[in-house]
Amino acid sequence: MSSSESYIEDISDEENLILVANVRREKRIQFRINHFNYWDDIEFFDRFRMSKNSAYIVLEQIRSQIENATKWNHSISAETKLLLTLRLYASGSLLITAGDFCGVSKSSATRICKIVSHHIALLREKYIKFPATPEEKFEVVNGFYQFARFPRVIAALDCTHVRIQSPGGANGEIFRNRKGYFSFNVQTMCDSKLKIMDIVPRWPGSSHDSTIFNNSRICARFENGDFGNHLIVADSGYQCRRYMMTPLRNCHNPQETLYNESQIRTRNCVERSYGVWKRRFPILSTGIKVKLTTIQSIIVATAVLHNICFCCINNEADPPAADNSY
Repeated sequence: MSSSESYIEDISDEENLILVANVRREKRIQFRINHFNYWDDIEFFDRFRMSKNSAYIVLEQIRSQIENATKWNHSISAETKLLLTLRLYASGSLLITAGDFCGVSKSSATRICKIVSHHIALLREKYIKFPATPEEKFEVVNGFYQFARFPRVIAALDCTHVRIQSPGGANGEIFRNRKGYFSFNVQTMCDSKLKIMDIVPRWPGSSHDSTIFNNSRICARFENGDFGNHLIVADSGYQCRRYMMTPLRNCHNPQETLYNESQIRTRNCVERSYGVWKRRFPILSTGIKVKLTTIQSIIVATAVLHNICFCCINNEADPPAADNSY
């Protein structure tokens, strides 16, 4: 018996496990499908919750930021990076599942999701904004007026909870909302076409809706009179102000009843926008299982994609409900 063999027999099981753990695993390159070519338009829409045309529009705006400098060492293409991220949004699955779908490792999927979500979120200044010109403001106000004859309304305001996994740590419980699960309380304002015009995604689930609005930049703009005599409609969780119309708690005559009916029907736009937004990207409902800093990018990125798909460019139909049957 050689000296090396006798040494191996003498080491303990614990040391043997350490030696095995330190052995570098062989790198495996998974097969990657070109999903743009592999699926037809209907199959692509079912898997990524948006059309090929919309995906190409997003890709061309962020390609230079997410594309690798070279093609060496089986580098991941910009197309695969984008579709992996969209698949995560559309399925709400684990990162390893989305990575297997696109033929990349879990660690690569984690980095890709963070980078792509960040660069899609940076498009918010182009796609998430209030009307600026008088013509744009008139179009928004007229759109609201067609619903229930409520005049001068420029936005509907509300908050929605986006489920996340427990962040842990000393401050983890501040993310637990009144319904008992962990979330971000996300404030949005939308128009009559369900386009998101403003978003605040940084407050934990325990925060009250009015607290979020009072500390937002859009509140300061309305307080400063940047929008003239235009109004916001909101629910009774907010304070009634000169620019914010909330429903009456007790109606004493037909006129007040009619006001409440008109106000509620007009405000319903923001509630419906949440339904469309979360139906298109189920990750917002099933739970986002990444770090807190990446979660904020994902929320804003899905809002940008919602506006691109549903409102700004292609006016795509609502995606089908997620099939959870067995």
